[in-house]
Parts: sequence; C-alpha cells; structure tokens
Amino acid sequence: MRVAIVINKSWNIFNFRLSLVKALLAAGHEVVAIAPEDAYSAKLVAEGCQFVPLPLESKGTNPLKDMLLVGKFLKAYQRVKPDVILQYTIKPNIYGSIAAKLAGIPTINNVSGLGTVFIVQNLVSKIAMALYRFSFQFPAKVFFQNSDDQALFLDRKLVRESITEVIPGSGIDTKRYRPAATFKRQSPFVFLMVSRALYEKGLVEYVEASKILKAKYPSLRIQLLGGIDEEGNIGVKRVLVEQWANEGWLEYLGTSDDVASVMHAADCVVLPSYREGTPRTLLEAAALGKPIVTTNVPGCKETVVDGYNGYLCEVRNGVDLAAKMERLYLLADTALQTMGQNSRRLAEEKFDEKFVIDRYFAAIKEATGK
Repeated sequence: MRVAIVINKSWNIFNFRLSLVKALLAAGHEVVAIAPEDAYSAKLVAEGCQFVPLPLESKGTNPLKDMLLVGKFLKAYQRVKPDVILQYTIKPNIYGSIAAKLAGIPTINNVSGLGTVFIVQNLVSKIAMALYRFSFQFPAKVFFQNSDDQALFLDRKLVRESITEVIPGSGIDTKRYRPAATFKRQSPFVFLMVSRALYEKGLVEYVEASKILKAKYPSLRIQLLGGIDEEGNIGVKRVLVEQWANEGWLEYLGTSDDVASVMHAADCVVLPSYREGTPRTLLEAAALGKPIVTTNVPGCKETVVDGYNGYLCEVRNGVDLAAKMERLYLLADTALQTMGQNSRRLAEEKFDEKFVIDRYFAAIKEATGK
C-alpha cells in the first residue's frame, strides 16, 4: 500500500512522525512524504521515504490565496496516487481534504492544535471555521490530540462525531527517551522552555516569571531552546529575544537536533502556552523523567497531574507562572526526584507511541479496506 504523509514542514515529519513512518515501512508499505522542501527532506529519503516537494506558506492567512492550494494538493495527489493520505496541520487538513475528495483518495486528518485562528476571534477565524466545516465532510477519520479540541469542533458542528477519535499527540518512544540512570539536581537550578519563540507559547510570561524569580534567586538559570520565527505577527522578534538574553533574563540556546540531551541537563521543563494539541516537548520531558510546569489549558493540562509530576499555572499570567516555578524550585531533592519519576510513569501509562501507531494502522485499514 502507498501511504502519503502531508505536513507543512519536512522538519515536522522527521521530528514528530518518524516512528510512524518507520512502522509503516516495516509493515511493507510505501511512504511518500509531501511537504515543503527543507534540510530534513533528504533525511526522510535516507530513512526510506519517497519525497515530493509541495511549496506551502505555513503562516499565510489569506483564504482566497490559500484556495489556490487545492490545485497544488490535487496535482501532487494525482501524481503520487496514494491509497490513503495522512494529513496534519491546518492547510493540509483543509485544502488537502478538498483535493483528496476530488482525487477520490481517502484521508485521515490529525488536528494537532487549534492555532491562532481559534485563539484570536476575527474575520479570518470565521472564514477558517467555515472552511473546516466544509472540508471536514470528507475525511474517513479525524484524530484530535485532546478532548477539549474534539469537543470544540463538535460544539461548532465542524465535524461529525462518528469519525472523530482522541489520541495523545504523536505519542513518545519510551524506549528511546529514558531518564538518566541516576538523579542529579543541577547547581544552579535550571528551568528549560523548549519552543519556537512565539507569543502564543507564553514566552513573554516566561520572561516575566524570570524577572520575578531572579530578583529572589539570582543564580537560577532560565533557558529557551527553539527557533526564532519572525514570520507574520505571532513570532517574537530576534532583537527582543537577544535583548532579554543580554539583560540576563533568558539564556537563549538556539536550536538543536538533540533536544533530549539539553533536557537531561535541566531540572524542570516549562511551557506556558496559550493552547496546544498535545505538546511533543512535554511528552519528551515526561519520558525523560522531568518535572513539568505548564498552563492549565487544553493540550498542556493533559501532561500534568497537579502536584504529582509538576504544577499547572494560569494562562497569560507571569506572576502565577513564577509562583509555580518557585514552588518546584523549593522542593527537596527527594520530592523533586519523585516528581520526575511520576512524569516517567505517566509517559509509560498514557503517552507511549505504540498506542498512537496502532490507532493509525486501524484507521488506515478501516479507510482503505486493506
């Protein structure tokens, strides 16, 4: 069987869907990655994928311009002739679904987070709702990464309930991501945020919390690992990130292909996001046995049992974020170690990628009859 995987970045497939790709290949299927070409496209080919480039502006919000994407997707789908298409991110989900219907190919969509169009209510978001409502008539299955997102789509009648299912994001390979053999509290203590530098990820609140904490505990290390994305108006400008770093509020670590090694050197992973699907970085943190501080919002709250493996804070509230980070910092070593062990337990019981991969195989069989 030929399976196409369609996402807005090759990087996304390589970093978040590679285990699914490998499982499909191991089962004897052909896998075709359809995405904009970037440095990770060749890595996908090296893993055994075929690759078809599809130029795609991931942040554009002009629906009239984006409608032209239907033709691009249709051309790619007619060229590849897959038996089934797995689609992720908003533009493949919407415009790819329309193209796949025209091409007569079944699709399985994954709503991996609602994005800005659901966080900010405006004309663009209203148009996006209408496009979701139209295009989501066509998929054979729509996976959601948390029950809140599923409920929102159902409440707004954007999709029929019978084709929806909730899975824990991309899941996490608990055999690959393992805690360190021995517990070690860093000196000085290290908080780490792993995210692109976006406002909606809560970076401003993270810096606000840093200012509060460093006034009391100057030696604390407050770190950010992730790319700077100045496209559109949702990214924090590089000059501002560099200003925060120069003023000592933030250690900016740039990007890394080995996030796990950076997490191993941290005491706590923080994500003050406004809303998520199921954040991969927090799944990695849990599997690595790290306590977590994150916001009490859909997607993030699923990764933390408050007081068990971390703390939940109020969204868009740097003061409350600082309070929860401080509470964790003040834990005795044994309590900090226990929280990390509890994170690992959650990863094993709730987020193991084997469950996600099994659900995809079942959905593919159901959609294709093969």
